[in-house]
Amino acid sequence: MPFKLRTATPTDIPAIIRLQEQIWEPTYRAILTPEQIEYMFTTMYAPESLLDQMTTQQQTFVLLETDGEGQDSALLGFAAFAPYGPDDSVFKLHKIYVLPATQGSGLGKMLLTEVENRCRTLGGTELLLNVNRYNKARTFYEKQGFRVVREEDIAIGPYWMNDYVMSKPLLTPPVNHSESV
Repeated sequence: MPFKLRTATPTDIPAIIRLQEQIWEPTYRAILTPEQIEYMFTTMYAPESLLDQMTTQQQTFVLLETDGEGQDSALLGFAAFAPYGPDDSVFKLHKIYVLPATQGSGLGKMLLTEVENRCRTLGGTELLLNVNRYNKARTFYEKQGFRVVREEDIAIGPYWMNDYVMSKPLLTPPVNHSESV
């Protein structure tokens, strides 16, 4: 089945929210309380929060969907990244998610590769991300060349995220890619 990668716009926010409603609870139920999952979801995925992430925070959202037209196209996952700090050569992957039924199929790797290529094109030499210390996704990131560089505890409202910060050098030239994969 062919897939398409494209940059999201604010008009895609409702679709991103619908996708996350299918992803968040199954992804985090083993490591976060239901109350924390609900709090973080409503904080991070409210329409106004996503709009702020896309505009003020300058996060680029990349959508992965089946390559169909209109209703024949289905959103399967997304990633969001942005420059990190004052050094424009360092980028941060803020989010990467695929539907639980598609995990292990290579779609997450496809999304991550697209983010890496876009960061390289923008002059990026390093990609950072945070992953919960108990999230099994850490293994996925390690297989993709990321390494733990430190631990970080982040307060989000009344909750704490206990994360690893992981880093990957972006040393190789970008892979040629097109909007259709």
